[in-house]
Amino acid sequence: VFISKDGQWVKGPLLSERPQNKEVLHLTWAQTPEETGEFSGKRISPSEIYEEEAIVFPVLHGPNGEDGTIQGFMETINMPYVGAGVLASANAMDKIMTKYLLQTVGIPQVPFVPVLRSDWKGNPKEVFEKCEGSLIYPVFVKPANMGSSVGISKAENREELQEALEEAFRYDARAIVEQGIEAREIEVAILGNEDVRTTLPGEVVKDVAFYDYDAKYINNTIEMQIPAHVPEEVAHQAQEYAKKAYIMLDGSGLSRCDFFLTSKNELFLNELNTMPGFTDFSMYPLLWENMGLKYSDLIEELI
Repeated sequence: VFISKDGQWVKGPLLSERPQNKEVLHLTWAQTPEETGEFSGKRISPSEIYEEEAIVFPVLHGPNGEDGTIQGFMETINMPYVGAGVLASANAMDKIMTKYLLQTVGIPQVPFVPVLRSDWKGNPKEVFEKCEGSLIYPVFVKPANMGSSVGISKAENREELQEALEEAFRYDARAIVEQGIEAREIEVAILGNEDVRTTLPGEVVKDVAFYDYDAKYINNTIEMQIPAHVPEEVAHQAQEYAKKAYIMLDGSGLSRCDFFLTSKNELFLNELNTMPGFTDFSMYPLLWENMGLKYSDLIEELI
């Protein structure tokens, strides 16, 4: 089942081979199966996806995909699905909620300031003062509820902060401003329900300013270092923080936990992604492959 960007559901035959990720992501509704003949498929309503003895693998990102919405829909129609439930999906998707929840269990995170669009419109000067009183430039501005690095901007001064907030508020009524730091980005894969397992961390090696949507999915301007070249104690600490965050947010099935690692080997948790990417160049399956769990066996275990 394919869901277009305008919300149309299309049901087609089983795929005989793995689709090419870049091509699929460039599709628009004008290029969907019915119009091109590239695939055979038909438009359906969401309720038509129900099948006896079927399991849904919701490989969806962003609002309505990994924020608990589709998970709640599956539970309503009694369809079993892979991954986190409604509560964990919603909490992990909301960057502000994640920050506050993980603060309660002592997991280190970079300083941040939450900003409401209503406050920004009502008194932008006060928002500037709040951000500049708590953080120093550069900062990163993100919509509170978006996936795949959509709407994220880096700001080096007040003018850029204004532009970054306006961009973030295109996607959400709440934004988060985070302290920018010089750091490597390392990631830990998580698997399981009651018996939670973690991988050794891998590192995202970038040749771009930051890891945005195009870098992740379209241009592939990143490299993976698996396992990451970090001290053993840092790797162990990352695994422990990842497991602790996963349990705190009521994770299940799978997640990927992302960290910043400074030159002083300080770890700061960035986010817990409850439905990590499964593309040819995604970190999650590659981390498990490094641990001896093949892609096909990983899928079987998740199902």
